[in-house]
Amino acid sequence: MIEYTEGIYTYYVYILTNKNRTVLYTGVTNNLKLRLKQHETKLNPNSFTAKYNAHFLIYFEKFSWIQLAIGREKEIKNLSREKKLNLIKEINPNLEFWNNHFEL
Repeated sequence: MIEYTEGIYTYYVYILTNKNRTVLYTGVTNNLKLRLKQHETKLNPNSFTAKYNAHFLIYFEKFSWIQLAIGREKEIKNLSREKKLNLIKEINPNLEFWNNHFEL
């Protein structure tokens, strides 16, 4: 049996959208502040988030183990758009942008 105890690191699974909330992007990172800045400044100009201007944080979950975070990211990516929106609206019913909680 695998037993997970509290890890010493923090990992985030997050969902971004664009200004009009028409696009959803799911990612994983160990530094959400930095990662949001990278999306906003289009660090990789050929990426999905750069192409669709998806840099507004609308959802995140915290994990202590990268394996669990990656597993959850894959779960969320496999959800339908409707199920993703339902998940987001459980904690963010108005799809508010939360970037200001993680500003550098």
